[in-house]
Amino acid sequence: MDRRIMRSRQMIMQAFIELLGEQDFEKVTIQGIADRANVNRGTVYLHFTDKYDLLEQSVDTYLMMLADSCIPEEGTTTELSRDLFIRAFTYLKEHAAIYSVLITNKGIPTFRHRMTQMIKGNVTMVVNHMKLESDIHRDVLAQFLSVSITGLIEWWVVESMPYTPEEMVEQMNKILEARLQLW
Repeated sequence: MDRRIMRSRQMIMQAFIELLGEQDFEKVTIQGIADRANVNRGTVYLHFTDKYDLLEQSVDTYLMMLADSCIPEEGTTTELSRDLFIRAFTYLKEHAAIYSVLITNKGIPTFRHRMTQMIKGNVTMVVNHMKLESDIHRDVLAQFLSVSITGLIEWWVVESMPYTPEEMVEQMNKILEARLQLW
């Protein structure tokens, strides 16, 4: 893709995310996005059908960037490693301005839902390769872990990332090792 096209798309998505941080999705307009990105309306429409298409493509782009940040140097893995989670939390912290808007914006649950689905896909792959010593159903375990991880990420972002990525991963590890018996 031409660098100018990529740069325009990036500026438009960045402007869109900034506006979402300031107002509800319903109030964001194509003209407002164009003004913020310092492009004309037509340029926005060259890249995106409407603001809903812009939302979908932004969610796809930022989820892909998050996923790419977690990939180990040696490629895909069937393990949920400490290093993988540290990379994910570190990436989220480094790009907090973007992800805090996407995760917490009440008008667009799309990002949170799709992030949960992405996590679930990866967790399911790992769970399917695990040796389970109990009668826990793999699909139940995968759902529980993916929703828990998403919820923990959301909490961490909403609370302004009060712990380092390493501390968050250590806490997750302790929780998983504890095998809490609630009843």
